[in-house]
Amino acid sequence: MDLSYSAEYEAFRAEVAGFLAGSWPLKGAEAELPSEQKAALFRGRAIEAGYLARSIPKRYGGSQQAPDVLKAQIIREEFFRARAPGDLAGIGPSMLVPTLLEKGAEWQKEKFIGPTMRGEIVWCQGYSEPGSGSDLASLQTRAEIVGNEWVINGQKIWTSGAHVADYMFCLCRTERDAPKHAGISYLLLAMKQPGIEVRPLRQMTGASDFNEVFFSDARTPLDWIVGKRGEGWIVSRTTLKHERNMIGDAATTVTMFQGLVSLAKRSLRDGRPALDDPGIRQRIVQLEGYVRSHQYSGYRQLTKAAKAQDPGRVGLMNKLMSTNLGQEMAKIALDLIGDDGLLEPTERRLGAPRENGQWVGQFLWSLGSAVAGGTANIQRNVIGERGLGLPRDAAAQRS
Repeated sequence: MDLSYSAEYEAFRAEVAGFLAGSWPLKGAEAELPSEQKAALFRGRAIEAGYLARSIPKRYGGSQQAPDVLKAQIIREEFFRARAPGDLAGIGPSMLVPTLLEKGAEWQKEKFIGPTMRGEIVWCQGYSEPGSGSDLASLQTRAEIVGNEWVINGQKIWTSGAHVADYMFCLCRTERDAPKHAGISYLLLAMKQPGIEVRPLRQMTGASDFNEVFFSDARTPLDWIVGKRGEGWIVSRTTLKHERNMIGDAATTVTMFQGLVSLAKRSLRDGRPALDDPGIRQRIVQLEGYVRSHQYSGYRQLTKAAKAQDPGRVGLMNKLMSTNLGQEMAKIALDLIGDDGLLEPTERRLGAPRENGQWVGQFLWSLGSAVAGGTANIQRNVIGERGLGLPRDAAAQRS
């Protein structure tokens, strides 16, 4: 595997670094702006320069650059090195935007993509319901046509960010008599309207990122449907693919591992850095083997993509690897911080590093991230059935 870049790409790296040196951090009066405004201002300039929103056409608010995965990788590396705001990530930019680009109507792309990428509007995802988690196709929230609107009734749960979202993309049953996978439609709707009640769910992290959402004759225009009526399951698989890619990003795992090593260097065991302890070193070295495998698998997939080749079954493993590694790193971190691991993430002893609470939060969050985008067992089924050609899971066949 050749991980070096050609002279052409190294020249591009110098170009990106030069842009960042002159553009970030902001200077003068702009440096006094609130952090969100500074990030938005910088992102606008980076889009104009062609470094962000590269895959998005200019008419939708992007920079419309020719696909080049190596240039995209260099941009990520240099922006990370400069600690500059990169492309927005999250439910709207990372999941809905690529879905609209693939499946959305022209007016939907023009209306929603630009503001979403700039952070002007926030989205939540209405998928899971009580009793419809891994078996998502059994969902019961219904949408019926009344005049020129969809009227929605039902309930969603585990809805991340619903309490702050402007809009939701939502799966609803629109065909009463169709088979469960065929009777679903993918609708967009405004959250700030009568008929929608959001109830925060308190998590064991102490936060309330998730919510229950109740629909009582909530409404959305008839043309706020992505794809065709009754084909929402197909559209939803596009969104799910991008969600798994977001969660399974190897770069995030590598960054977390670097933080774990730093923690082991500053934590003490018998008056010496914990990293000097043979037991701790052994656990971290074993973990690093998996982290580097995940990282180099990402490089391999990047190389395939650069050559317009299908990475194959290995791409199915990214999300499972990331969540498993995240849990293992958090477990080691809890051992390193000792009694601080018994505190809530927002609490800390006098003089204790703030990072200790962050690691507690990471541990608690890692338990839930294994469910996002499909549980670990669902991921194993996907790998076995689609990647290895094994027979379908018997329980899934019975459902």
